[in-house]
Amino acid sequence: MSVEGERPLVFEVCVDSLTSLEAALAAGAERVELCAARAVGGLTPSLGAIQAAVVRCAGRAKLHVLIRPRAGDYHYGGDEVDLMEEDVALTKAAGADGVVIGALDVHGTIDVATCRRLVARARPLQVTFHRAFDATPDPLASLAEVAKLGVDRLLSSGGATDALTGAAVLAELVRRAGDELVVMAGGGITEDNVACLVERSAVREVHFSGRSTPPGGARVEDEELAARLVCIMASARRGGCVEVDGQDALAASPRSPGEPRRGAGWAT
Repeated sequence: MSVEGERPLVFEVCVDSLTSLEAALAAGAERVELCAARAVGGLTPSLGAIQAAVVRCAGRAKLHVLIRPRAGDYHYGGDEVDLMEEDVALTKAAGADGVVIGALDVHGTIDVATCRRLVARARPLQVTFHRAFDATPDPLASLAEVAKLGVDRLLSSGGATDALTGAAVLAELVRRAGDELVVMAGGGITEDNVACLVERSAVREVHFSGRSTPPGGARVEDEELAARLVCIMASARRGGCVEVDGQDALAASPRSPGEPRRGAGWAT
């Protein structure tokens, strides 16, 4: 439940197909993040997918596109940085509303030089720094570096494997960021734990998955996926951190079988 004067919750759904994109739009997502290969933490989608998503999102939701050339760590060589810069330019030309970027240096801290190049190429689009942030050794120091980049938004689980576990760190990130940038929670968010997450972290933007095909499972129909997304949004708006047998909702909502643990290598 929102408090008077408090900024309304904003929901961003990560999608890796046109099927999950349509489900996110049907569910009423204000923003979608388009990627490819969510099974490896998300990669840059094809230009064709970006163009199709731009058409489908027009007048319905903002479209942000993940820029990540490969799976694995976030330390990129010169050719990879050039490729990301070109992908940013192509995404901007295709009509997307924003890009999602991130890079770390050899020490695992924010690669300021690379990120500044990507931010400069992206403007005037919105820019989100992705969960490479959660692989850095000191999230509070990293927040200061991300803020200097001039990005609009930081996606984070608070450095934990999921956002509820990292809620205390997220709360401190929100406090320190103030009005300088938005801290958006992401990682392991479900209908059962989203209310606790919002209550404990004070985030006003929430990022979760619109996966249409579970690992090793049958495709989820559009209507079922849309209904699931609606339930997550409704739970967040309704509020109330439910306790189950003395445990919070995190313990009551384990990951689906086969779902990888979020952490290093997970950008979305």
